[in-house]
Amino acid sequence: MAVTIQDIAKLRKMSGAGMMDCKSALEEANNDFEKAMEIIRKKGQAVAAKRSDREAAEGCVLSADKDGYAAVVALKCETDFVAKNAEFIELTQNILNVAMDKKPATKEDLLTLPMADGRSIADHITDRIGVTGEKMELGCYEFISGAAAVSYIHPGNKLATIAAFNETIDHQMARDIAMQIAAMNPVAVLPEQVDQHIIDQELQIAREKALEAGKPENLLDRIAQGALQKYYKENTLLQQEFVKDNKLTIEQYLHTASKTLTVVGFKRFTLNAD
Repeated sequence: MAVTIQDIAKLRKMSGAGMMDCKSALEEANNDFEKAMEIIRKKGQAVAAKRSDREAAEGCVLSADKDGYAAVVALKCETDFVAKNAEFIELTQNILNVAMDKKPATKEDLLTLPMADGRSIADHITDRIGVTGEKMELGCYEFISGAAAVSYIHPGNKLATIAAFNETIDHQMARDIAMQIAAMNPVAVLPEQVDQHIIDQELQIAREKALEAGKPENLLDRIAQGALQKYYKENTLLQQEFVKDNKLTIEQYLHTASKTLTVVGFKRFTLNAD
């Protein structure tokens, strides 16, 4: 039985594969659509195995929030051309929708969850690999929760942030915090949450700089501590200057709404090096 353009269009809608791939799969499957879909899926698996050592540095990063819960996902690929494809962005959005609905504990758990057709997220990513011929992977899944939560997607879908708060918060204020995180890339909410290896590194750098500048050795620790306090002001969220009003720290900005309002946590993911 000859393969018709209508058959090709139907399989293309089902699979998202290119017209020639659909034509070839239908011919091989003697117009059996289930077999043709399996052929296309096996092609995706073969391409995935072949390109497993490639770098997936591009992609799409999306986030969402609802009822005090927020999540961010990143679907990675090899080229910006594929990353901007509407079907690739739609797949990323669908993955995020599943994450928001099921709230899995890990990225690995998310990959096993079913999408609308009952097949897993991992299977859908593999299918898309077969369509595009590029390596793809779920590069990020992070979530956070609190009395309130917010999400922000920077234009271009390369950077997204989420944050949670200890009490209800005005939407614009919450969005300001999410945008602050996107712009200023803090390492923690508070100084006491900064990783010890970062603290040790900053102290060592400060001591070395002071020594090179000819400062007395008995003052090095004091100078290093001063430099560390400056680091905290620049890199911990609540101590950072508010980008919309540098007369206020983020903590002071939050306290204009409530003296007890604070950020309980945040996540930030970007495909671009900061």
